[in-house]
Amino acid sequence: MKAHIKWIEKSSFTGQSGSGHTIVMDGPPGNGGHNRGVRPMEMLLLGLGGCTAFDVVQILQKSRQPITDCVVEISAKRAETIPKVFTHIHVHFKVSGHGLKEHHVKRAIKLSSEKYCSASIMLGKVASISHNYEIIDID
Repeated sequence: MKAHIKWIEKSSFTGQSGSGHTIVMDGPPGNGGHNRGVRPMEMLLLGLGGCTAFDVVQILQKSRQPITDCVVEISAKRAETIPKVFTHIHVHFKVSGHGLKEHHVKRAIKLSSEKYCSASIMLGKVASISHNYEIIDID
């Protein structure tokens, strides 16, 4: 994998992924930014959320569960001193479908967090990560 980061001005950067997709990263005005993009530490949480959501959806589909939606909400706490690493991350899944089996949802989240999601496993070496879920039954 590769990434290319280019400084624009003050606290603004563009990042281009190896697959050619570009995003804007920026800091808050108090740090010289213009609030035009995602903060770099927010990108880590977005990566974690995308990684685990991808896994959970795929695992549930392979288990032939009738999933119609998956939303991941993440909250995190950071250390108060530099380096301000994440100390705790909580991942909340909202999984929707018609007649989803709870044990399949629980298993998918466990497999993602312990085996498949590289972002979760890597961040778990620095922060404690907790998970919970709700199943929304769609009629």
